[in-house]
Amino acid sequence: MTEESLKSWLDAYGRAWETRDPEAVIELFTEDATYQETPFSEPMRGRQAIHEYWAEKVARSQEQVSFGCEILAAAGDAGIAHWWASFVRTRSRTRVKLDGIFLLSFDSQDRCRALREWWVRQET
Repeated sequence: MTEESLKSWLDAYGRAWETRDPEAVIELFTEDATYQETPFSEPMRGRQAIHEYWAEKVARSQEQVSFGCEILAAAGDAGIAHWWASFVRTRSRTRVKLDGIFLLSFDSQDRCRALREWWVRQET
């Protein structure tokens, strides 16, 4: 994983989030990928589970999404990035800001095999 390939992956992830596109996001993951939203949650396993999560938690529940990130490290098959996002919850109209860290591992085609994230939330 080079910084350039990690940046490309993060840019695609950000576009998928900003457009609320579960189809685009699952293309970034391997068939058997794991996606762990918080350190205490059980990881989602496989593209279908990731798709269901994104369809429910992002596409149906968020709008006005903005995403940014910076690469902290890229080496071997791994990458670490600091990310931030904001969105509006569709039902409550609450503005949410997130600030977090991704720990990512990739296969030889730069598809994510495992995503672990830690984040903090501010709601206004």
